[in-house]
Amino acid sequence: MKILHTADWHLGKIVHYLHMTEDQRFILNEFLSIVKRVKPDAVIIAGDLYDRSIPPKEAVELLNQVLTRLTNELAVPVLAISGNHDSPDRLEFGAELFRKQGLYLETKLKKNREPITLYDDDGPVHFHLIPYLEPAEVAYVFEDDRIKTHHQAAEQLIKDIHDRFNMAERHIWVGHAFLAGGMETDSEERLSMIGGSPYVEAGLFQSFTYTALGHLHQPQQVTSPSIRYSGSILKYSFSEARHHKSVTLVELPPEGRPIIDKIPLVPMRDFEIVEGYFEELMKGEAASSMENYLHIRLLDDGQLIDPMGKLRKIYPNILYLERKNVARDQQLSELNKMKERQQMSHLDLIASFYEELKGTSMPEERKHLVQQAIAALKETERGR
Repeated sequence: MKILHTADWHLGKIVHYLHMTEDQRFILNEFLSIVKRVKPDAVIIAGDLYDRSIPPKEAVELLNQVLTRLTNELAVPVLAISGNHDSPDRLEFGAELFRKQGLYLETKLKKNREPITLYDDDGPVHFHLIPYLEPAEVAYVFEDDRIKTHHQAAEQLIKDIHDRFNMAERHIWVGHAFLAGGMETDSEERLSMIGGSPYVEAGLFQSFTYTALGHLHQPQQVTSPSIRYSGSILKYSFSEARHHKSVTLVELPPEGRPIIDKIPLVPMRDFEIVEGYFEELMKGEAASSMENYLHIRLLDDGQLIDPMGKLRKIYPNILYLERKNVARDQQLSELNKMKERQQMSHLDLIASFYEELKGTSMPEERKHLVQQAIAALKETERGR
């Protein structure tokens, strides 16, 4: 069985006030061309189809077009889940009806859920579609208030799968989570830490034939080639400028490890960081393509009149411009502030935060209450 694994489309994304819909339409047409060429038995979309819970009309239309072509024109089963950016309620609309067309979309946790099972010449392959979930949701479904962290939630879900299904067969976990050890970027929204850590240990997934993950935007494996993030379809921040975006092709043998291949996605316009002096940049040779989305770092010390306006006549898609020396000074200032905070007591840190938030010093009676709370926490940590 051949599977194409993708995730983190973030349709409706805005980067530096720029709507990315045109770029997303281009790259998804490239993705459809890959599907036509590879002829997979299934497509996995591991969450964050949209960039926000109420997506713009253009994003909804684009998703509808792509899913319709996949299921109707190309007749490929699509196995998708909601991510932390998606609205489970909105994405769930019509989900039962879509199943008849080969679109399997899970947005909420059901206690006695069943996997989606597809067959090849070697037998069944069970796909467990696990949308992004807060620990409290898992605790509620399983009636276990001991579940406080994302790791404990995943542990309970995997235990349930082991208890109810034959793990000697091929099982695939489709999830949207932050695995400990994964490399993150600036464009990912931090997962909730309410009630505990957002991290899940990768060792939980060793019993699965393949683990198809979404959330982290850099294509990567975590501890094992069969535990993978496909990455986002496009670069969504300059922290991803060195990434090579792709979709993951997974071939499942009758037994043993799957065969993994990454198929590159080539964008209409790339993200690029360019550094140089103003006069050199004005020659138009600094970027790989003048149409790329650029973050420009100017090395000039002296005053410049309207550098952004002049540079945009040559590089129309500059998204961010900075003076490198100024940026360095800001970084040093932040570093010094961080060092100062490291020397502060717990009470001083909280008092500083209070003053920054309220615009006034913390009253002495409140300082006394905070000090008591800190002392109690220290006693608890020592196990007394």
